[in-house]
Amino acid sequence: MTVHDDTSGSGPGGVGPVDPTAGQSLDPDEVTTALGASEGASKGKVTAWALWDWGAQPWNTVITTFVFAVYLTSDSFGSTNHTSQMLAWSTAIAGLFVALLAPVLGQNSDRSGRTVRNLRWQTWLLAALAASLFFVKADPGYLLLGLVLLGVGSVVSEIAGVNYNATIEQVATTKNIGRVSGYGWGFGYLGGIVALLAMYFLFIQPEVGLFGVTGEDGLDIRVSMLLCGVWIALFTIPALVKLKDRPVERAPRVGIIDSYRLLFGTIRRLWKTSRHTVWFLLASALFRDGLAGVFAFGAVLAAGTFGMSAGEVIIFGAAANIVAGVATISFGLLDDRIGPKKVILLSLVALVILGLLIFFLHDGGKTVFWVLGLGLTVFVGPAQAASRSFLARLIPEGKSGEIFGLYATTGRVVSFLSPAAFGVGIWLGARLTGQENTQYWGILGIVLILAAGALAMLPVKEHTDHRIG
Repeated sequence: MTVHDDTSGSGPGGVGPVDPTAGQSLDPDEVTTALGASEGASKGKVTAWALWDWGAQPWNTVITTFVFAVYLTSDSFGSTNHTSQMLAWSTAIAGLFVALLAPVLGQNSDRSGRTVRNLRWQTWLLAALAASLFFVKADPGYLLLGLVLLGVGSVVSEIAGVNYNATIEQVATTKNIGRVSGYGWGFGYLGGIVALLAMYFLFIQPEVGLFGVTGEDGLDIRVSMLLCGVWIALFTIPALVKLKDRPVERAPRVGIIDSYRLLFGTIRRLWKTSRHTVWFLLASALFRDGLAGVFAFGAVLAAGTFGMSAGEVIIFGAAANIVAGVATISFGLLDDRIGPKKVILLSLVALVILGLLIFFLHDGGKTVFWVLGLGLTVFVGPAQAASRSFLARLIPEGKSGEIFGLYATTGRVVSFLSPAAFGVGIWLGARLTGQENTQYWGILGIVLILAAGALAMLPVKEHTDHRIG
């Protein structure tokens, strides 16, 4: 299928100079995709590109999953139900902000041709926000500060991810996009584990850690956040040096209202001319939100439902990232062989089954979570990487930022669903069972979102049968 666009440029909504060929019928065979026009890159440049994932991953692995989120939902900040629900609602609010800001900021990057420059300052801001979590002491009075900093950082992380995804055309071709996407995502997981283990053995596990750090006032966790900031700033340098902004014709600025008008215009045109692309965006929005929910609340469940200590959660997180990294890189090879859609559906079905097993076997203790939790990590990364490679295969030359911006926007429009469903699940469990701790009911909310995404993905045609032009 071919999309006939009546504007050009690469921000969501086709922002940019008017294209004199707009509205004309395009022959799919004549459309040059960004990957088709790419000459690829050396192994060194691909590795430098993947190092951004390695460097930025501690925000997801250490902060939002295995360390800081667990710290915020600990008894130091209030009851398990209260802190878990507060985390769920704040995550949902952050997702809504991403949905509102992504069109404007994405268009700015594409219209100015400064995708890499914007990625650079967003990365530095993310590093600063990570380090600022040091100021969140283990006291209920600091819960709000922690949630605000975590939410703002999540917004910055997501928007930086849009610009990073748009640079994949600088390092991949149609023949190796699955491997490159999986390599980057897998590299990120492996970077996450190295950072996690470093913080665990240097500060968290010892009674007195490096520089005399102890657990008083959560100092071991807080100092780890400083290390996260340094890690992000340091290891993303190779990518920010190797990746270059490509010259584009500068376009006039567009206001906020016009940005949204153009965004909705692109969606309408996609619906008329490439409906399966719209279905993919909607389906991926659902299942990507579910995938994010698995990692966002997995460690919280490990501690609050299965009774793992902070140290045990970190050890589990290390194992989970090794499994996720290896699985994602391996599934990248499968992606290039059988196609991304099959990889996505296989992963989602497996995740739904494993999530249900966790709910029904939650009384089985830590062993159950170790087995089923690691099973979940096998399939999260491959689904994420295959989703990125699916879309990257469709994008026309010069429109990577536009389409990935739309990809992020559609995803964040529903990004409140998983955290909200997790919180509602906890509330519903408390009402139905009368138990004090019904945190495990939250997994049903995540499973529901994953299942909805899988069902929405079923009617979407293979990437070879539709194309954005």
